[in-house]
Amino acid sequence: MELAQRVRIPVVQSIVWNALNDPAILKDCLPGCQSFDRTGENSFEVVLVAKVGPVKATFKGAVTLSDVKPPESYRISGSGKGGVAGFAKGGAEVHLESIDDSAVTLMSYQVTASVGGKLAQIGSRLVTGAARKIANDFFTGFVRSLSGDPLMEVEIETLVLDKGVLDKGVLDKGVLDKGVLDKDADKQGLQS
Repeated sequence: MELAQRVRIPVVQSIVWNALNDPAILKDCLPGCQSFDRTGENSFEVVLVAKVGPVKATFKGAVTLSDVKPPESYRISGSGKGGVAGFAKGGAEVHLESIDDSAVTLMSYQVTASVGGKLAQIGSRLVTGAARKIANDFFTGFVRSLSGDPLMEVEIETLVLDKGVLDKGVLDKGVLDKGVLDKDADKQGLQS
């Protein structure tokens, strides 16, 4: 599964960067996250409950940050096991850019993930839908948390990628700016 999205955050880049590296904020914004504990400078242990179609499981795993370039970008990688449900592993390239005279930060990310076990038997469409929902819920909560507005409307743009773009890396600014919005670009409104 591959997913590329971007979101505008009405906060300066340094605050967004610090929040992306704060386990307490990440835990609070990640749906189903029971723990997000630092185990080293760039490593964490995570426990997360997730439901994909008929399969609900508690995943325990490790998350690592690499290619860290403060306050602009990093790569986050992780893997987890969910018992009989199977396993999940993946990563994301995250890029931050100040826009509008530094009062707003554009965060873009490209996620790749794979699953095995019962999760793989469910089908890629359900897995992709669940992954997109988790990403949208996380980033909506993240933006609302940083802005201090729990009811803020957050628009998350889903980018359509062609194979050539994926090979080059969507987070290259020149490529990202050419991204085309998906017809059903994700919008998170005022939902509780």
